[in-house]
Amino acid sequence: MAKVSPAGAIRRWIAVVVYALALPIFAPAMSHAQSPENVKQAMESLKAKTVKLGVPGIKGEDAVAGKPAPALYFGATKMNNNFAVVDEVKKEHSGTATLFVKNGDDFVRVATNVQKDDGSRAIGTVLDPKGKAIAAIRSGGAYYGDADILGKPYITGYEPIRDASGNVIGIYYVGYPKTK
Repeated sequence: MAKVSPAGAIRRWIAVVVYALALPIFAPAMSHAQSPENVKQAMESLKAKTVKLGVPGIKGEDAVAGKPAPALYFGATKMNNNFAVVDEVKKEHSGTATLFVKNGDDFVRVATNVQKDDGSRAIGTVLDPKGKAIAAIRSGGAYYGDADILGKPYITGYEPIRDASGNVIGIYYVGYPKTK
Protein backbone atom coordinates (compact mmCIF):
# COMPACT_ATOMS: atom_id res chain seq x y z
CA MET A 1 0.00 0.00 0.00
CA ALA A 2 1.43 3.38 -1.01
CA LYS A 3 1.90 6.05 1.61
CA VAL A 4 0.13 9.37 1.12
CA SER A 5 1.97 12.47 2.25
CA PRO A 6 0.18 14.85 4.62
CA ALA A 7 0.02 17.45 1.81
CA GLY A 8 -1.48 14.88 -0.56
CA ALA A 9 -4.06 13.87 2.02
CA ILE A 10 -5.03 17.50 2.54
CA ARG A 11 -5.37 18.05 -1.22
CA ARG A 12 -7.62 15.00 -1.51
CA TRP A 13 -9.71 16.14 1.44
CA ILE A 14 -10.09 19.63 -0.09
CA ALA A 15 -11.12 18.10 -3.43
CA VAL A 16 -13.76 15.95 -1.73
CA VAL A 17 -15.13 18.94 0.22
CA VAL A 18 -15.23 21.17 -2.90
CA TYR A 19 -17.01 18.43 -4.86
CA ALA A 20 -19.50 17.86 -2.04
CA LEU A 21 -20.25 21.58 -1.86
CA ALA A 22 -20.48 22.08 -5.62
CA LEU A 23 -22.66 19.06 -6.40
CA PRO A 24 -25.89 20.37 -4.81
CA ILE A 25 -25.35 23.73 -6.48
CA PHE A 26 -24.68 22.56 -10.03
CA ALA A 27 -26.33 19.13 -10.27
CA PRO A 28 -29.93 20.46 -10.26
CA ALA A 29 -29.17 22.77 -13.16
CA MET A 30 -27.47 20.00 -15.12
CA SER A 31 -30.19 17.42 -14.52
CA HIS A 32 -32.93 20.01 -15.06
CA ALA A 33 -31.75 20.57 -18.61
CA GLN A 34 -32.20 16.91 -19.50
CA SER A 35 -35.38 16.03 -17.62
CA PRO A 36 -38.45 15.05 -19.68
CA GLU A 37 -40.56 15.58 -16.55
CA ASN A 38 -39.40 19.21 -16.34
CA VAL A 39 -40.27 19.70 -20.02
CA LYS A 40 -43.81 18.50 -19.29
CA GLN A 41 -44.13 20.74 -16.22
CA ALA A 42 -42.95 23.78 -18.19
CA MET A 43 -45.40 22.93 -20.99
CA GLU A 44 -48.31 22.73 -18.54
CA SER A 45 -47.27 26.11 -17.13
CA LEU A 46 -47.09 27.71 -20.60
CA LYS A 47 -50.52 26.36 -21.55
CA ALA A 48 -52.06 27.40 -18.21
CA LYS A 49 -50.77 30.96 -18.57
CA THR A 50 -52.28 31.32 -22.05
CA VAL A 51 -55.59 29.69 -21.07
CA LYS A 52 -56.00 32.35 -18.36
CA LEU A 53 -55.89 34.97 -21.13
CA GLY A 54 -58.70 33.39 -23.15
CA VAL A 55 -59.45 31.29 -26.20
CA PRO A 56 -56.74 31.25 -28.89
CA GLY A 57 -57.51 32.80 -32.25
CA ILE A 58 -56.11 34.63 -35.26
CA LYS A 59 -57.11 38.27 -35.78
CA GLY A 60 -55.51 39.94 -38.77
CA GLU A 61 -51.77 40.33 -39.24
CA ASP A 62 -48.92 41.86 -37.28
CA ALA A 63 -45.29 42.14 -38.37
CA VAL A 64 -42.77 39.95 -36.58
CA ALA A 65 -39.11 40.74 -37.22
CA GLY A 66 -40.23 42.96 -40.10
CA LYS A 67 -42.25 40.22 -41.84
CA PRO A 68 -46.05 39.97 -41.92
CA ALA A 69 -47.50 37.11 -39.89
CA PRO A 70 -50.96 36.17 -38.66
CA ALA A 71 -51.67 37.85 -35.31
CA LEU A 72 -52.00 35.18 -32.62
CA TYR A 73 -54.31 36.10 -29.75
CA PHE A 74 -55.34 34.48 -26.50
CA GLY A 75 -58.56 36.27 -25.64
CA ALA A 76 -57.89 39.99 -26.16
CA THR A 77 -54.12 39.63 -25.68
CA LYS A 78 -52.02 39.71 -28.84
CA MET A 79 -49.00 37.42 -28.55
CA ASN A 80 -46.97 38.64 -31.54
CA ASN A 81 -43.93 40.48 -30.13
CA ASN A 82 -45.33 40.02 -26.59
CA PHE A 83 -42.78 38.20 -24.42
CA ALA A 84 -44.47 38.35 -21.00
CA VAL A 85 -45.82 34.78 -20.99
CA VAL A 86 -42.72 33.07 -22.41
CA ASP A 87 -40.47 35.03 -20.05
CA GLU A 88 -42.63 34.04 -17.05
CA VAL A 89 -42.22 30.39 -18.01
CA LYS A 90 -38.45 30.86 -18.32
CA LYS A 91 -38.31 32.61 -14.93
CA GLU A 92 -40.29 29.82 -13.24
CA HIS A 93 -38.85 26.78 -15.04
CA SER A 94 -35.59 27.90 -16.70
CA GLY A 95 -35.15 26.70 -20.26
CA THR A 96 -36.90 28.29 -23.22
CA ALA A 97 -40.49 28.84 -24.34
CA THR A 98 -42.08 29.89 -27.63
CA LEU A 99 -45.46 30.52 -29.18
CA PHE A 100 -45.59 29.80 -32.91
CA VAL A 101 -48.34 30.91 -35.30
CA LYS A 102 -49.30 28.97 -38.42
CA ASN A 103 -48.45 30.95 -41.55
CA GLY A 104 -49.27 28.91 -44.66
CA ASP A 105 -47.28 25.68 -44.30
CA ASP A 106 -44.82 27.23 -41.84
CA PHE A 107 -44.93 27.93 -38.12
CA VAL A 108 -43.34 31.28 -37.18
CA ARG A 109 -41.96 32.21 -33.76
CA VAL A 110 -44.03 35.22 -32.67
CA ALA A 111 -43.17 35.17 -28.95
CA THR A 112 -39.98 33.49 -27.76
CA ASN A 113 -37.00 33.63 -25.47
CA VAL A 114 -34.97 31.34 -27.73
CA GLN A 115 -31.94 33.35 -28.76
CA LYS A 116 -30.08 33.58 -32.03
CA ASP A 117 -26.28 33.51 -32.04
CA ASP A 118 -26.18 37.31 -31.75
CA GLY A 119 -28.19 37.16 -28.50
CA SER A 120 -31.41 38.59 -29.96
CA ARG A 121 -34.75 36.81 -29.67
CA ALA A 122 -35.38 34.40 -32.53
CA ILE A 123 -38.76 35.93 -33.43
CA GLY A 124 -39.70 35.64 -37.08
CA THR A 125 -37.75 32.40 -37.53
CA VAL A 126 -39.64 29.25 -38.52
CA LEU A 127 -39.90 25.78 -37.06
CA ASP A 128 -37.73 23.29 -38.96
CA PRO A 129 -40.04 22.18 -41.82
CA LYS A 130 -38.32 18.76 -41.94
CA GLY A 131 -38.15 18.09 -38.20
CA LYS A 132 -39.92 15.48 -36.08
CA ALA A 133 -41.89 18.16 -34.20
CA ILE A 134 -43.65 19.59 -37.25
CA ALA A 135 -44.46 16.08 -38.51
CA ALA A 136 -46.19 15.30 -35.20
CA ILE A 137 -48.07 18.62 -35.17
CA ARG A 138 -49.23 18.17 -38.79
CA SER A 139 -50.67 14.79 -37.84
CA GLY A 140 -52.55 16.44 -34.96
CA GLY A 141 -50.31 15.21 -32.15
CA ALA A 142 -47.65 16.48 -29.80
CA TYR A 143 -43.90 15.87 -29.91
CA TYR A 144 -41.66 15.34 -26.89
CA GLY A 145 -38.01 14.53 -27.47
CA ASP A 146 -34.75 15.79 -28.88
CA ALA A 147 -34.70 18.56 -31.47
CA ASP A 148 -32.18 20.92 -32.99
CA ILE A 149 -33.18 24.54 -32.52
CA LEU A 150 -31.25 26.97 -34.66
CA GLY A 151 -28.43 24.43 -34.82
CA LYS A 152 -28.27 23.59 -31.10
CA PRO A 153 -29.49 20.37 -29.37
CA TYR A 154 -32.43 20.63 -26.96
CA ILE A 155 -34.80 18.32 -25.14
CA THR A 156 -38.20 19.68 -26.11
CA GLY A 157 -41.95 19.57 -26.05
CA TYR A 158 -44.28 20.83 -28.81
CA GLU A 159 -48.08 20.81 -28.65
CA PRO A 160 -50.63 22.23 -31.08
CA ILE A 161 -52.50 25.46 -30.30
CA ARG A 162 -56.10 25.00 -31.44
CA ASP A 163 -58.75 27.66 -32.00
CA ALA A 164 -62.35 27.35 -30.78
CA SER A 165 -63.19 25.20 -33.85
CA GLY A 166 -60.32 22.78 -33.18
CA ASN A 167 -58.11 24.00 -36.03
CA VAL A 168 -54.35 24.04 -35.41
CA ILE A 169 -53.36 27.72 -35.53
CA GLY A 170 -50.02 27.54 -33.76
CA ILE A 171 -47.67 25.59 -31.53
CA TYR A 172 -46.68 25.73 -27.87
CA TYR A 173 -42.99 24.94 -27.32
CA VAL A 174 -40.74 24.51 -24.29
CA GLY A 175 -37.22 23.17 -24.18
CA TYR A 176 -33.91 22.93 -22.40
CA PRO A 177 -30.45 23.03 -23.95
CA LYS A 178 -28.82 19.62 -23.79
CA THR A 179 -25.64 19.41 -21.78
CA LYS A 180 -22.72 17.60 -23.30
